Amino acid sequence: MKSETVPVPGADLYAEIRGDGPPLLLIPGGGGDAANFDDLAEGLAEHFTVIAYDVRGYSRSRLTSGHPEPQHVAVQADDAARIIETLCSEPAFVFGTSNGAITALDLLAHHPDRVRTVVAHEPPCFAVLPTAAAHHAWIEEVLDLFHTEGLAAAGAHFLAGIGPVMDPTPQPERMTPRQTETWARLAANGPIMMEYELREFTSYIPDFGALDGLTDRLVLAAGERTRGHLPYRPAATIALRLGLSVTEFPGAHNGSRAHATEFAERLTKIFTERT
Repeated sequence: MKSETVPVPGADLYAEIRGDGPPLLLIPGGGGDAANFDDLAEGLAEHFTVIAYDVRGYSRSRLTSGHPEPQHVAVQADDAARIIETLCSEPAFVFGTSNGAITALDLLAHHPDRVRTVVAHEPPCFAVLPTAAAHHAWIEEVLDLFHTEGLAAAGAHFLAGIGPVMDPTPQPERMTPRQTETWARLAANGPIMMEYELREFTSYIPDFGALDGLTDRLVLAAGERTRGHLPYRPAATIALRLGLSVTEFPGAHNGSRAHATEFAERLTKIFTERT
């Protein structure tokens, strides 16, 4: 693995690169970190040049301002496009999960020349659902709890709302030094994500007009264990709107980490069929 720093307007983005072959960009979820994809990237690196990165303002991707700022989908999509432009000699395959799937959808819609195929795994676009108003109110409850009682209370209310769709995190005594460092960074990212990203991303509505002409380059994905729970529904709703079906992946919402080997195999099959 090697690391690179990619300058973009207002930030310097930290990226990690593994493997050889067609470029594949991995976009993490909210408060994300390149190291979330360590196991997945190792599996994919046999077939692709895999690029994972820390989203602006999180972990090792520094904002020019030096302080947290509101996160915007369009800006993060532009960041992803600039990473591809800087580090790749050709358009990239793209995998995004959770908030990263929202970024991937916007990247395809507004920077299609940078993308070969996008797999968008469980984008939390609650605004596309018929029950959008209720979910908006729930997100506001989460934020109110964050401001009054702190991150733990807000996180518990959020997890209760999405259902039992998260596999457990590794036990501290079983973590490698790199994993320990990663989870410390993610803990520091949590309050920033809650304050500066959660509301905008869950309110995002994809540009269906743009995506209508790009459906041959889009895969809407969801976890096999998420079926019947909230995180599955936006992917299914977007797929229906675009005349696509949902492709199921191993595990639940964090399947790309908890079931990395099987997940990498499924992604490799999808992307190599489109090479």
